[in-house]
This record gives sequence, C-alpha cells and structure tokens, in this order.
Amino acid sequence: MKMNRLRYALALLFLVGQWVYAQDTIPVQPKPDRHSEPIYSSEEMTRLMEFIAVDSPMPDKFLQTEDNVLTDPTASLAPFFAKLKRLDRPVRIVHIGDSHVRGHVFPYVMRRCLEDDFGMRAVEDLPVSYQTSGLAVETGREGVVYHILGVNGATCASYSTPERLQKVADLHPDLVIVSFGTNEAHGRRYSAFEHTEAMRTMLAVLKQQCPGAAFLWTTPPGAYVRNGRRGPRVINPRTPSVVSTELRFARENGLAVWDLYDIVGGKERACLNWNAAHFYQRDKIHFTREGYIVQGLLLHEAFIKAYNDYVATGLE
Repeated sequence: MKMNRLRYALALLFLVGQWVYAQDTIPVQPKPDRHSEPIYSSEEMTRLMEFIAVDSPMPDKFLQTEDNVLTDPTASLAPFFAKLKRLDRPVRIVHIGDSHVRGHVFPYVMRRCLEDDFGMRAVEDLPVSYQTSGLAVETGREGVVYHILGVNGATCASYSTPERLQKVADLHPDLVIVSFGTNEAHGRRYSAFEHTEAMRTMLAVLKQQCPGAAFLWTTPPGAYVRNGRRGPRVINPRTPSVVSTELRFARENGLAVWDLYDIVGGKERACLNWNAAHFYQRDKIHFTREGYIVQGLLLHEAFIKAYNDYVATGLE
C-alpha cells in the first residue's frame, strides 16, 4: 500500500513539473485573482491529511458486484475509530470465526494492511502461517494489535464456549470482528431461529466480558455443497438465508456489518465469481491463498472507507 502511495506521489510530482514548465512566463506583477484564495479551512486540511489512501482490489472478472462498504447506520464503530485516530495506546482487534479465519491468510492480510496504515510499533514483527498462532505479540507501545482466533468447522453456536469467549475477553479487545456462516449454511436442517439465538448468546457474553468493545459482523463468502453423497457440487442454496439472518441480527442490534456475500455478487454471482477467478480450492468451500488475499484486501478497503468517513464527519 505504501508503495502505491509513493508511486502516486512521484507521478503527481512529475505531472506538476510538466505543468510548470509548460506554462507561459509568469508576469512580474500578476493581476489579483479572487479565485486563488485557499479552498479549505485549516480544520478541513487537517482532516484531509488524516485520510488513509486505499485502492479497490475487486477482481475485474467479478460481475454484478456492489459497492464495497460497511453498513453501520448507528455509527457503532465511531468510538473505536476515535481510539484508532488518537492511537495513544495499543488499540486491539480480535478477529474470531471459522476455518476461513483459522487459515490465517484472510485476517492476516487485514492485519498487515492496518499495520501499514497506522504503524506496527505495538507488535513484534513475527511471521504468521497456518502452523503458527494467530495471536500478536505486543510490545506495549501505541499502535494496532490484531489477534486472530479461528476454529475449523466452527459455527457461532459451537464457538461460544466459556473457554473460547474468555480467551477473547482476556485479549481486551477494542473491536471484535465476527466471521461465521459457512458452516451454519452446511447444516441441511438450518434454522434461522437457532442461528439468531446463537448470535444473541455470543453477543451478550462478549458485551458483558468486553465492556467498551465495538463489534463488526461479516457474512460468509459463499460455497458449494454436494448434491447427494456422490452427486456434483452445486451452489449452497442455504447461504442466502444465513446471510439474511445475519444482516437482520446486525440491524436489530445496532451492529456494523460487512456483507461480503452480496458485495461480491450475492445469490446470483458470488460463487460464480469466486469460481471464475479460480479462487476456490478443490472442495469449493475453502479458498486458495490468492482468494483469501482478495478477501483480506476487500475487508481492508471497506474498513478504511468507513474510517475515512468518520474522519470526514468528525464524529466523536
């Protein structure tokens, strides 16, 4: 990301140079120009300087996509963004979820992008892979601390054991990112009521044990299932119901949500887009490294857009 910004800055300097040398000779005493007054106030310029540059990572092959943004009608992330803007201490994020999170690539891309944006003084620069822990090692300095806690095969209900939720609380998160839904959709007797109750239980415990934490829910990317024991793989027909349940839960509880499923094409195109880009592994449930990298970059883009909106509005 920094390299992209550096290239942009150098290109801008080059264009400015070309523009200067292409102009006519400047008069010794130019005429007063009422249009040359500053456009921005000092306060506005300060806010502009605080914006984080972010590029769109949406693959060109993806069709019928939506704008990659977070939905947060109650501005529930504003207190967290205020901490991130001040950055006068370690600001902690804990990302929990299923095997998409446990694979570490998807959340690790998000983690490194945020460290690039806000600095990595708060953590030791240690490699993260499938074989390592996803927990960051803190230095005690100010900055972003991003912990990864995924469990293979987990649903929201199965993840919500006292031990696991206590482990989340022990990390003292300022933000908890919750990424479930793929395994819920694989239950052939999926119940929206049971799913909602599981999310309600998890949220209640985390709110009690993590006072002051904000929450960001994410929807699953989409997957295929077997049509019978030996039949061909078909697009999982239950994913739209799972996504609808999660979106409704977030709306009813005033939570921020990143709807990855609908952003990348939804019921009509999400799975077809992932497949066309060759981002699935053979099971068409899990993703290649490249696929998870795209997901991490997409989450980062939406997150930074929301942060920039916060900076622009000056909400506290």
